[in-house]
Amino acid sequence: MLAYDYPLLGAFWTMLWFFLWIAWIVILFRVLADIFRSRDLGGWSKGLWIFFVVVVPWLGVLVYVIARGDKMTEHAVQDARDRDAMFRSYVQDAASTTGSAADEIAKLAALHGQGAISDEEFAASKARLLA
Repeated sequence: MLAYDYPLLGAFWTMLWFFLWIAWIVILFRVLADIFRSRDLGGWSKGLWIFFVVVVPWLGVLVYVIARGDKMTEHAVQDARDRDAMFRSYVQDAASTTGSAADEIAKLAALHGQGAISDEEFAASKARLLA
């Protein structure tokens, strides 16, 4: 009753409930994603957890976070490590491309200067790189 005597307090309560509702939705999706990606849960366990979370949503999410919060953290850390490893692998693959044509010509010139390749091989390789 007091909140509706003061419109600003009513707006505060509305925003608070809206924030809590959005936070619950975020946690609900995190819980559902964790249930599906859990390798340590069997099919029946996953089904029971999903049933519990869907039938009694507030209590189901709360119980899941209390019962398996540590596993949720482990799964999140493992996913972050996997994504980091994939990113590092991609960067190494992208960075390991051959050098520019100028670098290749410099290497050919060094080989030619050492006598490892003939004048004709140097000219053919240089023409191929410049083409």
